[in-house]
Amino acid sequence: MANNRVYLERLQLAVEHLHKCKAVHNATVPVQEVFRGQTVWHGDVEVFDLTGHPKAKRCYAWSHVDGKNDEHERFVAVLEIPPVESPETAVRVQIVKDSKKAAK
Repeated sequence: MANNRVYLERLQLAVEHLHKCKAVHNATVPVQEVFRGQTVWHGDVEVFDLTGHPKAKRCYAWSHVDGKNDEHERFVAVLEIPPVESPETAVRVQIVKDSKKAAK
């Protein structure tokens, strides 16, 4: 995903809408998650500082294609609340959450 201004603005709006607080982009962190020797996720995680959220001071966000034919864009915004403490743990928590949802 190109790290451009329009993408960051759209992601920022998604974070603010989902978590009902103000978000300011802080950093872009490349993350590669490997499980049993296989890359299960690879991409940039955008770090946002939050103002006005009751529990979290930071949020980790990214988007990816979704849907049967990859026709939709899905925004993911994970709050920095334990066990989430970094971009890497945000990705891991979301992978587990998505895999549980897919198993239902």
